[in-house]
Amino acid sequence: MASLSVRQAAFIGVGAMVGAGIFALLGAAGEVAGAAVWLSFLIAGVIAALQGYSFAKFGARYPTAGGLLEYVAKGFGNGHMTGVTAWLTYSANAIVTAMVAVSFGSYASDMFTDKSHAWAKVFAALVIVVMTAVNIVGSTLVARAQTVIVYVVLGILIVFAVVTIADMKPSLLAFSGYPPFHDIISAVALTFFAFLGFGIITFTAKDLPRPEKQLPRAMFLALGIATVIYVAIALGVFGTLTVDKVISSGGTALAVAAEPSLGKFGYWLMSVTALFSTAGATNAGLYPAAGLSDRLVETGQFPGVMARRLRGRASYGLLIQAVACLILAVAFKLDAIASIGSAVALLIFTLITAAHLRVRDETGANVIILVVAIVAAAAVLITFVFTTLIHERASIVTLLIILALSVLLDVGWKRRAGAGGAGPATEARPPGGAAPPGHGQPQV
Repeated sequence: MASLSVRQAAFIGVGAMVGAGIFALLGAAGEVAGAAVWLSFLIAGVIAALQGYSFAKFGARYPTAGGLLEYVAKGFGNGHMTGVTAWLTYSANAIVTAMVAVSFGSYASDMFTDKSHAWAKVFAALVIVVMTAVNIVGSTLVARAQTVIVYVVLGILIVFAVVTIADMKPSLLAFSGYPPFHDIISAVALTFFAFLGFGIITFTAKDLPRPEKQLPRAMFLALGIATVIYVAIALGVFGTLTVDKVISSGGTALAVAAEPSLGKFGYWLMSVTALFSTAGATNAGLYPAAGLSDRLVETGQFPGVMARRLRGRASYGLLIQAVACLILAVAFKLDAIASIGSAVALLIFTLITAAHLRVRDETGANVIILVVAIVAAAAVLITFVFTTLIHERASIVTLLIILALSVLLDVGWKRRAGAGGAGPATEARPPGGAAPPGHGQPQV
C-alpha cells in the first residue's frame, strides 16, 4: 500500500494554495485593500490556521478518504446538511480548479502563441486532461509531481521576494496610504481564496501511515509556508509597483514586478513559475475527487455511479469532476466569479467547525479556538457579501445557483434512492454489494 510523508502531504496543500491565488489575485485584492494587501494575506493566514486547527484535530481523530466532508457527517449526521455541503464542496472545487487551469492557459498562450483567447482555452483544457491522467495513476505520482513542482515554485518565489523587498520603496507601503480597515477585511475574502488548497490536505489522511500525528504537522507546515510566501510577495510587489500599476497588470503583476530588478529575464522567469504553479494547483485540485466520491457513495450522500471505475481504474467521481472543469474552463469567463469560490469555501469551513463543536469531546479540541474560528470566518464572509458581492449581480446570482443546485442534487438523489426501495447505504454500493472499488486505499 502506497503512503505519503508529512512533507508530501504538506506539498499537495502548498501546491494547491500557491497556484490558486498569488498569481491571479494581487490585482483584484489591490483594488479593495490598496498597498495593505499584505495585511489581508496575513489575516487570511490566521483565519486559515484557525480552521486548520479544527481540521487537523478532526482528521487526527477520523482519518478518512472523505476528508473534510467526513467531519460534517460526524457533527451533523448523514442527513441533508452533510449532503448539501458535499455537493457545495464538489462544485466549488470544480470552479476553483477550472479557474486555475484558465490561469495556466493564459500564461501559456502569452508565452507560446499570439496571446489569442482560443489558445488560452486549448492550454487550459490540456492541463486538466494531463493532470487527470496523473491522478488516475494514483496518489504516489500526484505526490511526486507536487514535490517537484513545489520545490521549483517555492525556490523561484523566495528569490523573487528577496530581490523585490531589497529594492522596494518604503513610501509605497506607507500606512498613510492605506484604505479604511473594513476594506482590508473585505479583501481578506479574496486573499483567503489563495489558502483554499489547505482543505485538500485533509484528504491525504487515508494515505498517511500515522494520520493522528502526521496530518496536523502537514496542515500547519503547509499553512506556515504559504502565509510567509504570500506576505513576502505582497510586500515585494506593492513595494515595487504602485497600486494602479498592480491593478492594471492583472494576473501578470508578479512578472511585471520582477522586471525592474531582473529585467526581461525576470518577466519570463515569473511566467514560467506561474505555469508550474498553476499546473500544480490543477493537479492538487483534482486529487480529492476519487477518494471523496468513494466515501460519500458509501455513506449514501452521492449516487453509486460516482464510486465506479472506468476499466477498473479511473474513478467516475474524478472523471465527472474533470469534465465539469473542462466545461467551466472552456465555456465561462471564470475570473468574473472567482470570488464565489472564496464565499462558498468560507461558508463550508464555518459549517465544518460548527459541526466540530458538537463532537469536540471526542477530538479534544479547544472550544475557545473553535468559537474564534467560526466567528472569524463568518465575519469575513458577511463583510465580503455586504461590501463587495452585493455590488456584483452576476456573482450573487451564481452563488444562489450553486446553493440551489446543491440542494436539488441532494434532495433529488435521496428521494430517488428512497423511491427505489433501498436506503442510501444500499444504493451506495456498486453492483454485487461490494464496497466501492479502491475505498480505503489509494489507487496506484
